[in-house]
Amino acid sequence: MRLGAVVLTMGNRPEELRALLESVAKQDGEPIEVVVVGNGAPLPELAVPGLTVRTVELPENVGIPAGRNVGIEAFRTDGRDGFDVDALLFLDDDGLLPHADTAELCRQAFAADRELGIISFRIADPDTGATQRRHVPRLRASDPLRSSRVTTFLGGANAVRTTVFAEVGGLPDEFFYAHEETDLAWRALNAGWLVDYRADMVLHHPTTAPARHAVYHRMVARNRVWLARRNLPAPLVPAYLGVWFLLTLARRPSLPGLRAWLGGFKEGWSTPCGPRRPMKWATVWRLTRLGRPPII
Repeated sequence: MRLGAVVLTMGNRPEELRALLESVAKQDGEPIEVVVVGNGAPLPELAVPGLTVRTVELPENVGIPAGRNVGIEAFRTDGRDGFDVDALLFLDDDGLLPHADTAELCRQAFAADRELGIISFRIADPDTGATQRRHVPRLRASDPLRSSRVTTFLGGANAVRTTVFAEVGGLPDEFFYAHEETDLAWRALNAGWLVDYRADMVLHHPTTAPARHAVYHRMVARNRVWLARRNLPAPLVPAYLGVWFLLTLARRPSLPGLRAWLGGFKEGWSTPCGPRRPMKWATVWRLTRLGRPPII
């Protein structure tokens, strides 16, 4: 199984980016070709011994999903189901693969289960080894060392079979930031693919607090509405969004944050969200059996 990798960067972490690429070069097995996308920023010299690196510089910041889609398209070809690799790794530019067998574990996982479409890695702090609860993509997140089937994945630490992109399309460009991974995961699950969280596939990443500025609140709310409008059967749309509305109030955001969130919630209803392709009720039941019914 041939692997490629997509790294999106704003150009502001050159040392971390080089360290990441060096960790990719040290992976066991067949060499991994990497595409680095400069999202509205020029890229530094990225020559790394033993690694083929292609670069794409975008003239402006197009957002995370659109930027990663540019990287996906760089691997597209006329053969092999439309791509010249079998799976793509997506890695944050300030991350690091601490173990040399991560790529080989991905190859083995995809080869062993032909229904496996997406693998979500475990993100761990390089100093403490701790994994933040928010980085475990399931409701029961108290044990980050337990691998399991899940219904979403982590955007900057994952691997996706390219057949998934060929079948259901890429990430939703219009989201710009937030919930784009769940949109892709739901479409993949609806097409019959599986998503795994693998605790033994680790990306080191410094522990950070999620941003809580006005743009964050607006996009999280807007994209939550878009996610529901695009993917859920009509009766579940108000239930899903009603639950998240109440959860947001229960978390008692700051007044400016709540105003931004409410503005984004309104924007999600009043603006185009892309094509609507509601999932099958069988997929709703599948999500429920996996522990995350699509009302929360």
